[in-house]
Amino acid sequence: MAAALAAPTGLLKLPPSYAPPSSPSPPLSSTSYGRRSRRRPRLWRRGAPLLAVAAGEVSYTEPEEALLEALVGEVESAVQTLEALEGVPDPTSSSLIEGSWKLIFTTRPGTASPIQRTFVGVDSFSVFQEVYLRTDDPRVVNVVKFSETVGELAVQAEATINDGKRILFRFDRAAFAFKFLPFKVPYPVPFRLLGDEAKGWLDTTYLSRSGNIRISRGNKGTTFVLQKSADPRQMLLSAISAGTGVKEAIDDLTSSRKGVVVDMNTLAGEWQLLWASELYVQSESGGGSWSSVASAGLKDFQTIKEDGQLKNLVNPFPGVSLSARGNICKTGNNNTFSVSMNEGVTQVGGVQFPLETGGEFVMEIL
Repeated sequence: MAAALAAPTGLLKLPPSYAPPSSPSPPLSSTSYGRRSRRRPRLWRRGAPLLAVAAGEVSYTEPEEALLEALVGEVESAVQTLEALEGVPDPTSSSLIEGSWKLIFTTRPGTASPIQRTFVGVDSFSVFQEVYLRTDDPRVVNVVKFSETVGELAVQAEATINDGKRILFRFDRAAFAFKFLPFKVPYPVPFRLLGDEAKGWLDTTYLSRSGNIRISRGNKGTTFVLQKSADPRQMLLSAISAGTGVKEAIDDLTSSRKGVVVDMNTLAGEWQLLWASELYVQSESGGGSWSSVASAGLKDFQTIKEDGQLKNLVNPFPGVSLSARGNICKTGNNNTFSVSMNEGVTQVGGVQFPLETGGEFVMEIL
């Protein structure tokens, strides 16, 4: 009998109508599953858009400019549609505007302030805006995160609520926080000498009732689309997509879900592998095998039924699949489950061959 010990994995449940792709997924050395969707959703552009570039840094031909303007125009149309809908009235009076927001789109900052011209539109950066209006020291803080290894720049501004939509601000301090330094480095901008360049206003023209999407327009004519900083689940998916910080994102997600009880009804469904950590598979002979890999659910798809039936499917090559079937049951009051695999099949085209497989292991849902 083979014994398979798998490191913690992340799974995303898939809709029942989705059909597995015929082509194999890229090889993965670590494991996480995710629910499949029937079609790929349309995504907002992350970070700054193509047109949001520092003034004078990039030039385009007329056809390229026309293409980029069309892309921005499409988003602007969607922005205007949302602004015409009834969002949260008087957003500056709502607690939903408070917190950290991630910039996901902005129009060309050709007339933006020096600070905006420096940082808005650089795709290698992530830009956040923190809004704190209900404190003794109301502030708006723009945060530019360079990378996990470098650090960030925080530019702070005094904030005043002008009316239900408008926030008045004046930049007054900024500092770099580098990962490799134990202290902050002041940003070399003499705010006192900037005069009107250091102040402005920001109108919130749309705030979703869920508090997840905000559209704002600045005094320089720039439009900003922001999303409330992602919850731990979104952060994990982003980390998997980027290929960095996955284990840290898993820790954040699991710590936020302490005390959540998982039962068979929760597990029932079809799951797709997104990421996996190191997996150790050992058979009686001391080596690994495709059958033991399938038993451990290394990659591709996993189906769990409410009665405890389990199936792992591996597609190593086009037209070739390996599957292992078994059972899963809860072992106690915690979130641990006992898994036993007892049969397998190798399918090449339309021909099936029995695959000797067997294994027992414990799975903990984090």
